[in-house]
Amino acid sequence: MGLGKFIHKQFIDVIEWTDPGDGTLAVRYPMEDHEIQNGGQLTVRESQMAAFVNEGRMADVFGPGRYTLKTETLPLLTNLMNWDKLFQSPFKSDVYFFSTRLVTAQRWGTANPITIRDKDFGMVRLRAFGTYTYRIVKPEVFHEQLSGTRDVYKVDDLEPQLRNLSVNAMTTAFASSQVPFLDMAANQTELAGKIAEALKPSFTGLGLSLEGFVVENLSLPDELQKRLDERIGMNMAGDLAKFTQYQVAESIPLAAQNEGGAAGAAASLGAGFAMAQQIAANVQQPHADTKFCSSCGKSIARPSKFCPECGAAQG
Repeated sequence: MGLGKFIHKQFIDVIEWTDPGDGTLAVRYPMEDHEIQNGGQLTVRESQMAAFVNEGRMADVFGPGRYTLKTETLPLLTNLMNWDKLFQSPFKSDVYFFSTRLVTAQRWGTANPITIRDKDFGMVRLRAFGTYTYRIVKPEVFHEQLSGTRDVYKVDDLEPQLRNLSVNAMTTAFASSQVPFLDMAANQTELAGKIAEALKPSFTGLGLSLEGFVVENLSLPDELQKRLDERIGMNMAGDLAKFTQYQVAESIPLAAQNEGGAAGAAASLGAGFAMAQQIAANVQQPHADTKFCSSCGKSIARPSKFCPECGAAQG
C-alpha cells in the first residue's frame, strides 16, 4: 500500500448503529476504506446484537453492552487472523448489526383455498388467516441462512418465506389433528397452538424464535358455506314450535304499529301460538299415528275411542 493510500485510509474508533425503526433486521456497517482502530469501542444497544465476519466466516458475536476492541475481547477473530498477542495495528473486518426486537403483527393467509379431508364434509376447501410474531435469536444462523453479505436485510424480504411456512404448517396441523372443521373453527386458539408447534423448528432453522401465532379466521368457500347453512337450517327444524313462537314474538312490535294496534297484535299472537302448538304436535308424533280430539283438540292416538283429556267419544 502506497503512502498516499495509507494517509487517506480512515480509522474507526467507535462502531455503533441506531435502528431507524423501518423494519430492518440486519445491516452491514459501512467499512469501505476504513479499518478498525485497535482499542476502539463497539456499542451494542438493547434489542441489538453485533457480529464480526472475516472472509465470509462469522467470528465473534456481541450482545448489548460497550466493548473495547482488542485481541482479548475478539478471541475467535484473533484466532482466524493469526494475530500476535502483541498486535497493535488496526484491523479490517466486516461488522453486522442485527435487530432482536419483536417483529409483530405479521400477517399470514391462504392465497387460495386449501383442500383437506374432513370427517363431516369429506373433502373440504378452506381459507384461513391470522398473525404471527418473531425475533432474531441466533445472528450467526440468520446471517448464514438469510441475510448473508447484503448491506441491508428487512422484514419485507423475509415475509413471503415465513408466510408460506405458516400456511404449510396450518395445512399439516389441520390434516393430522383428525378434528372436524366445525370443532376446529370453534377452537381457533387450540389450532393456533398446533400450528405454532409445527412451525417452531422451521423458525429455529433460520435463527429465529416464533414468539406468537394467532388464527383470526377459519372459513369455507361460499358454495360450501351455503351447504353448511342448509344443514344448520335442517337441524333447527327439529324445534319448529319454538322457532315459530320466536318469530311471532318478534313480529308483535310491528303488528302493534299497524292498523288494529294491540288488538291485531294479540290476535296475531294467538294464531301464531296455536300454529306453533300444532307444528310441535306434528313434529313430535308422525301424522299417520295421531289425530285430534273432535271436542277439545287434544292430540291423541288414532285408535282411541275416547279422548283421555276430556272423555269425549271419538268417531
